[in-house]
Amino acid sequence: MFLVYLVIWAFTLLAGASAVWALAWAVQTGQFRDFRAGAASIFDEGEPVGRVTDAFPGEGKHP
Repeated sequence: MFLVYLVIWAFTLLAGASAVWALAWAVQTGQFRDFRAGAASIFDEGEPVGRVTDAFPGEGKHP
């Protein structure tokens, strides 16, 4: 039973350390800069920001 607990704790610590490392990497490489520019970059002039203009095939256009 001790071995099971050891494996569970080791996995938990490894997963936690990986999450902290990934967050530190993202902050250092600038992944959290300028959220709005990334979100607005998927829209073009024909699709205004905040209004849905597309639909699944066969469902017609959304208002």
